[in-house]
Amino acid sequence: MNNTNKGIALVTGASSGIGRVTAQSLVNAGYQVFGTSRKAISSPPHGVTMLVCDVTDEASVKSLVEEVVKQAGRIDLVVNNAGVGLLGAAEESSINQAQRLFDVNVFGVARVVNAVLPIMRAQKGGRIINMSSILGLIPAPFNAFYSSTKHAIEGYSESLDHEVRRFGIRVVLVEPGVTRTAFEENLTRADQPMATYAEDRARSEALMRTLMEAGDAPQVVADVVVKAATAATPKLRYSAGKQSSQVRVLRRYMPESMVDKALRKFNGFPV
Repeated sequence: MNNTNKGIALVTGASSGIGRVTAQSLVNAGYQVFGTSRKAISSPPHGVTMLVCDVTDEASVKSLVEEVVKQAGRIDLVVNNAGVGLLGAAEESSINQAQRLFDVNVFGVARVVNAVLPIMRAQKGGRIINMSSILGLIPAPFNAFYSSTKHAIEGYSESLDHEVRRFGIRVVLVEPGVTRTAFEENLTRADQPMATYAEDRARSEALMRTLMEAGDAPQVVADVVVKAATAATPKLRYSAGKQSSQVRVLRRYMPESMVDKALRKFNGFPV
């Protein structure tokens, strides 16, 4: 591989937002890029070969990976970006709804990883970048299940990295802060809303909207993905944006009681 031909990259959830900008940035960095979307799209990112894939369907994931290998012969980089959100108090979501969320955000990642690992082992190398979040580092009232999926991705990725490193494969986490995308508009709402949570939920939703309006551009995250993809010796975790870096420091160095008070104050709860 060289500066103009860094290899074959696969980016899930590349039809919009962070995934789309990331796919385009990887093309600009010298990768041949395949992107996925749940349905065919009419306007793919420039230079990206888009394929249809549902990460909740194991057969669909297997078919996707086989098609990429058929067209390109190998897979050097995977960016697991596909994901969905869920807004509401933990008690307001049915277990079925929570399971559907985990099926995309956690098991969808695992399906893609399981499909590409045999290829990367045979190549004796590869890199897997899993999109986490600052909500994989801190609690998130009224995003309890979404935050849980990102905490799961953190533990899964760090553990997996130790398991596959001897095969020349590295697993990396990218942790965006709040990013200006259509994510908030496309949030799933809790399927069992309760009046007792209505006031706090509305305040949390308004806070999320305000934060997203002032959030990082998707390009900030995409640039970090490219950095993580091309680093000769990658770190396990990459913060994407100032907010993400600040949260990592907050969680790592501040006493738990101070973190608790800071989070309650930030979310408008009595301290």
